[in-house]
Formats: sequence, C-alpha cells, structure tokens
Amino acid sequence: MVQLREIEPELKGLGVQLLAISPDRPSKVRETLDKHKMGFTLLSDSEMIAARAFRVAYKLDDQTLAELKKYNIDIEDASGQKHHMLPVPALFLVATNGVIHFEYVNPDYRVRIDPDLLLSTARTIFQP
Repeated sequence: MVQLREIEPELKGLGVQLLAISPDRPSKVRETLDKHKMGFTLLSDSEMIAARAFRVAYKLDDQTLAELKKYNIDIEDASGQKHHMLPVPALFLVATNGVIHFEYVNPDYRVRIDPDLLLSTARTIFQP
C-alpha cells in the first residue's frame, strides 16, 4: 500500500480513487495510516467479509500462526478476531458502475503489483 502512495497523484488525475481494505481492526488501521502518512482511504475488514466476497481470503494453519508469533505478529490482536484469516495481495480497478476492469491477485503475500504496471493499466482503462 505504501508504494501506491507514490502514484496516487497520477491515479487521481485519471479520476481513480484509491480505496484499500485491511484485515486489521479499525484502531490498527488508524495506526497504519498515521505511521505511513497515507492520504487515501483505508478501511477495516477485520471480519473478512469483503475478502471472502472477493475470494481472496485464506486461513492460516497452526504452524504458520506459531511462526508469525515468533516475529511478534499476532493476527488475533491485529484483527480483533479468532478466525485466523488473511487476504492474499489483491487489487481491483472498478468503474463507477461497479464493473471490474482489472484484477491482480497473487497467492504469494510477498509479491505486490508493480506501481508502474498499475498506472499503465489505469491509463489504458480510464484515460479519456
């Protein structure tokens, strides 16, 4: 999400509004916004309703939860829930009529969309 901050002005110029959804509870979302000085909207989906609807949610196994705790990452604390779910990295370009024109979904949480690819795609779709 931090990388999107860099291309946000150009996206806005195309009429694209950035809206991000986090699995964290609202208070954690606020901390993220403040820490990274993000100007776009970041919403909480701690119950994973949106992630499930977009079919990007997955459940962490016990071994992964234990590994995360070794790095002081507490999924229950972050989300305020006990479902042990996270979304894979996903991005959707949606028109004002609700039609999805582009989607990026990657099951590897370490791989995010390249901002230049997103910007180029947005130009192709939304440039008048």
